[in-house]
Amino acid sequence: MPAEADLLKTHPEVHKSARVGWLRAAVLGANDGIVSTASLIVGVAASGADACAIFIAGTAALVAGALSMAAGEYVSVSSQADAEQADLAMESRALAENPQGEEHELASTYVARGLDPALARQVAQQLSARDPLAAHAREEIGITPEQRARPLQAAFASATSFASGAALPLLGCWLLPADLLMHGVIASSLACLAGLGALAAHAGGAPMIRGALRVVVWSALAMVATALIGRWFDVAPT
Repeated sequence: MPAEADLLKTHPEVHKSARVGWLRAAVLGANDGIVSTASLIVGVAASGADACAIFIAGTAALVAGALSMAAGEYVSVSSQADAEQADLAMESRALAENPQGEEHELASTYVARGLDPALARQVAQQLSARDPLAAHAREEIGITPEQRARPLQAAFASATSFASGAALPLLGCWLLPADLLMHGVIASSLACLAGLGALAAHAGGAPMIRGALRVVVWSALAMVATALIGRWFDVAPT
């Protein structure tokens, strides 16, 4: 039998599914930043606008996109936080009004998971003696301290990842000469997106080539579409 100290040691395995939350948010934000800003720059450049107008459009896309992502994430995660608070308040009232019934409900949860009824009751009793609300929140609602909704943190992370992605095509717009601007932004943005897709796939345990290709294909379609729109609204001086 392993010693109690051994049972309390941290589990050495790091599962890739633990990365899903932050990985999805970071990749989605950076992806959106690159694709939307690069596509806008390509569309404005294809219309024949001058370099100053293109740079202004790209900068506006970065600021507006980052703030939009932050606002959307804040509202979404705030709604999640409100729901969590309501569930916790409901559970807290139930524990105050009927602690024995809630302990029995907790034991039933462990029985449903395969524990012997006697052992399930013992586990429920020990967890209820330590922190009954935390135990019920985890087992009945699926809320843990690590996974609690944090609106401001989510908004900041979303805005930062979007702005970081959007800065890449904007930097290309600033550095490239006018005759190479559109094609240079397309090539550099797709290269960054391919690397980002491959990195995300690797972190998630998926094939890197597949991860890179699915990002590049959809992003290229977005840039082609905006380029065609820019060509249609040709504003180049004649």
